[in-house]
Amino acid sequence: MASPLATPEKKSTLLKRVAILFAGGPAPAANAVISTAAASFLRNDCEVLGILYGYSHLAEYSPEKPLVEGLHYVRLSHHDLKRSRNTQGIMIGTARTNPGKNISQSAHLDDPKLVAPLRRAYEGLVSLGVDALISIGGDDTLKTANKFKLFQDRLPEGAKKIPIVHLPKTIDNDYMGIDFTFGYFTAVETLASEIRNLLHDAEASQAYFLTETMGRSAGWLAYGAAIAGEASLVISVEDIIGSYRVKETYNDEATGEKIDQEVMDVERVVARIVKTMTARDAEGKRFGVIVLAEGLAELLPMKYLKGIPRDEHGHISISHVNLGRMFAKLVSDEYKRQTGHGRKVTGLQLGYESRCARPQAFDVMLGSQLGVGAYRALVEERLNGVMVSVVGQLQLHFVLFEKLIDPQTLVTVVRYIEPNSDFHRLARFLETYVNE
Repeated sequence: MASPLATPEKKSTLLKRVAILFAGGPAPAANAVISTAAASFLRNDCEVLGILYGYSHLAEYSPEKPLVEGLHYVRLSHHDLKRSRNTQGIMIGTARTNPGKNISQSAHLDDPKLVAPLRRAYEGLVSLGVDALISIGGDDTLKTANKFKLFQDRLPEGAKKIPIVHLPKTIDNDYMGIDFTFGYFTAVETLASEIRNLLHDAEASQAYFLTETMGRSAGWLAYGAAIAGEASLVISVEDIIGSYRVKETYNDEATGEKIDQEVMDVERVVARIVKTMTARDAEGKRFGVIVLAEGLAELLPMKYLKGIPRDEHGHISISHVNLGRMFAKLVSDEYKRQTGHGRKVTGLQLGYESRCARPQAFDVMLGSQLGVGAYRALVEERLNGVMVSVVGQLQLHFVLFEKLIDPQTLVTVVRYIEPNSDFHRLARFLETYVNE
C-alpha cells in the first residue's frame, strides 16, 4: 500500500502536447480548472497549450493563416500557473464561437459543408501538434466536444485522432451527470450578498425589490441565492405547473399558422407574490425581496413578448426581457388594488456580476479536482469522449458523451430542480409562510 503522503508517480503516456480551451460564459474558479489541468500534464513532461478565446480562432483556421503563438494560443508554464487557482477571470479567455452549430442531427456529420468549421478546428489543432484536447464549458460546449469526437470517428483510417475530454462549467448548475458545477456556489454567494443588501434597503424604506436572477432554463441559481440571501419568496420555471399554467393559442407571424402552447398564468403568479406581501404585512414586515428566475421569460404569454428578438431556432432572447421591471409594475398595481395602499416595488436584474467573482473555497476545490480529472482521464485511463464528474468526497468518475447527449438530435437535457425535492422544499420552508 502506497504511503498516504506519497506524491502520485508519473505515468507513461504517448501524449506530448495537450491543448486546453474554455468556451461560453465565464464562471468563478475557471482558473483553478485550467491551472490544475495544465500543472498535471506539465508534471508529466507534457507540453500544454492554452487556446485563446475558445474556438474563435480554431474555427477560422486555414493553412494560409497559421495560428500564431501569443495571438491565438499560449504555452502554459509552471510560472504562468503560480498562485492562479484563486484568481478571478479566465487566463486564456473565452468566446461563444461554436464550430458545431450547423450540425443538429447525426446525418449532418457526413455533409462536408456543415462540418467545415469542425474540420478547420481539427486541422488547426493538428497544425499545432496537439495530441489531446481538454474542453471546458457549458452544455453547448459539451455538444461541440461530442461533435468534434464524432467528426473524427468518420476520418479515414490512418488520420490523426485527437482524444477529447470535457469539463462541465456553468453557474446555472443545470448539468446532467454532475451534482454541482464549479462556480455555482460562488455565484450563489455573490447574488445572496446582494439580496441581503437589498433587504436592508427595503426595510429602511418599507419597500420591495423584485430581482431577476440569471440561471437560464432552470432555477438552481435563483433558489440558491434566495435560500442563502434570505429572500421572502423565490419562483422559477419548476414552479409553473398545475394552476400556474394556462393554454394559449396564437398566430405565427411567419406562417400565419395557429399554434397552441402552455404558458405561465401571469395573473396567478402576480397574485401569489402579493399574497406573500400581505402575509408579511400581517407579521409587521412591510418590506422584502422576491427572486424570479430568468427562465420564466420563456413561459410568458405572447402579449408580453412583442418586439423581443429571437435566435435562429425561434427562442426568445431572455436578456431582452426585463422580468424584474415587468413584474414590479404588475405586482405594485395588484397590491394597491387589493389593499388600497401603495407599496414601492423596484425591479432589478442580477447575475453578470457573479460570473467572475473571486471563487470561494469549495469551487476552487471542485474546479481543481475536475482539472486533475482531465489528466487522469487522458493519461491514467486513456479515455476519449468523456465528461469528468465527481461524487461524494470529490471522487472522480467519467461519463461517456453518449450517456449525456441524444445520439440522434445531438442535444443535451436540462437538469431541473425536482418539484417537492428536499432542496425545493428547503426554500419553501425558509421563505414567508403562505397558506397556498
